[in-house]
Amino acid sequence: MKTLRAFLLLALVGTALQAQDISTRLAGRVSPEVAALVQQLATSAAARGLPTDPLIQKAIEGSAKGVPADRIAAAVRALAGQLDVSAAALRRAGPARPDTDAIAAGAFALNAGLSDTNVTDLARVSRPRHTEAATLRVAGTLAAMGVPAAQTVELVTQVLEAGGQSADVVALPAQVTAGVSHGQGVTPAQAAAGLARAAAARANAPGQQRPRPAHP
Repeated sequence: MKTLRAFLLLALVGTALQAQDISTRLAGRVSPEVAALVQQLATSAAARGLPTDPLIQKAIEGSAKGVPADRIAAAVRALAGQLDVSAAALRRAGPARPDTDAIAAGAFALNAGLSDTNVTDLARVSRPRHTEAATLRVAGTLAAMGVPAAQTVELVTQVLEAGGQSADVVALPAQVTAGVSHGQGVTPAQAAAGLARAAAARANAPGQQRPRPAHP
């Protein structure tokens, strides 16, 4: 019984400290209404193992840009939902418990236009050699640049299954930008398609074939 009381006390203290930290970070930077909403959503998110920093940053950035409070509130609520969807998508990728960085990156990818199924597929192809968070941030960046979601997943998957390293994935947005800049009338989707074909050719070259990861 004493152990249970001590655990509950520590949990309450931790929650109070976290709430105080959120309040301190928001003080004077957002309206009181937005601050109260973020406090509520962040406390609930933390209790579910979700990251809270994206919610705080969304509110602060919106306020700094002069976005009306009602629109900031809507954006923060939408992001809270995306964090939940991201966490569920990552859990479907396998038994490993998703960390908060991966959940935040998954929410970013969802906001950029990827689906929860896309997030699951990218998490599966990343494991175990690559960081899910980095892969999902790259995928989200590609989608935000105008590469269709299915094509984004195909490009990242082709690079990883061809034996690419994490640095090769991180370099993809810059390579797509370069392809658009150097080609006349080349779209981000076309530039991404060319990179995917090159990765597939490397994977299929004699002596370079690698086993495809098993997707559960």
